[in-house]
Amino acid sequence: MSALNLDDFAQLIERPDSELRRAAEERRASTDVPPGALGRLDELGGWLAAVQQRVPVRPVERPKALLFAGDHGVAELGVSARPAGGTADLVRAVLDGSSPAAVLARHTGVPVRVVDMAVDCDPAGFPAEITRHRVRRGSGRIDVEDALTPDEAEAAFRAGMAIADEEADAGTDLVVLGDLSVGGTTAAGTLIAALCGTDASVVTGRGGRPIDDLAWMRKCAAIRDALRRARPVLGDQLELLATVGGADLTAATGFLLQSAVRRTPVILDGVVSAACALVAQRVAFRAPDWWVAGQASGEPAQGKALDRIALTPLLDHGVTAGEGTGALLALPLVRAAAALAAELPAGD
Repeated sequence: MSALNLDDFAQLIERPDSELRRAAEERRASTDVPPGALGRLDELGGWLAAVQQRVPVRPVERPKALLFAGDHGVAELGVSARPAGGTADLVRAVLDGSSPAAVLARHTGVPVRVVDMAVDCDPAGFPAEITRHRVRRGSGRIDVEDALTPDEAEAAFRAGMAIADEEADAGTDLVVLGDLSVGGTTAAGTLIAALCGTDASVVTGRGGRPIDDLAWMRKCAAIRDALRRARPVLGDQLELLATVGGADLTAATGFLLQSAVRRTPVILDGVVSAACALVAQRVAFRAPDWWVAGQASGEPAQGKALDRIALTPLLDHGVTAGEGTGALLALPLVRAAAALAAELPAGD
């Protein structure tokens, strides 16, 4: 399908340093704090030592919230509580600081980067920096047509890779990954159902703004129809993303893989980032070692994907807002783990 060879990622991505993880665990055991007293903070401290390749751990000082944005044609079927083509409003809410994710980011001192991959609006309405990677206006209606052409899929995937390189080169030491989309959870559910071999009803959730029963049935039917189109291309992950993903999900998948190559740790948000992570795991089985799951969103598809990837969410507070909110809520926990791992005095 493409000159882009995804098999290269399996060779390029290495596991985080297990010896340094053990060294961090030994250092932690030498402190005066009883074993197990810090719960998952100890596990996170070991993970940070491995991904940072140092003991003691450095504090997390330069995190970045990254939100890939795009509209999905399947939203025309009434599968979302938001109107089809409504992603532009979500982007504007982040830019003007009024969305939950923007508020949390502001109060935790985290800069937010929005990347418009397929928002269905005039690109002149946003700053050029946000739209420079856009591949189209809205992704195709996945129940009856491909989300992207082959060239668009490659362009979106390469955009995600380029953004991972930009963030690594800029010194970003942790990425909080989220999405801004209408119809994105339908595409995510389709990807997860296809890769986990489950029926549409098992992965169909209510979305960030809960839908009623009729909308749920429409969403379930759309995923079932999209699954029929997804199954024949399961052997090619880029073709799968082109068929039933979308530009934003394809870019996020490329970002996750290249971030693992560049040894940049990532906090995943909800079902959309979980779907991208599951696709990325199919490409390179070591990639999930560079990620943690921020919180359980309540979406059944997210649970399926994280179980397959073997990631347990750090938080479960019933937050369904999406847009990176859950991952931002988990960031203080990761920062706390780093601070404890760095500053608890070790014994002789």
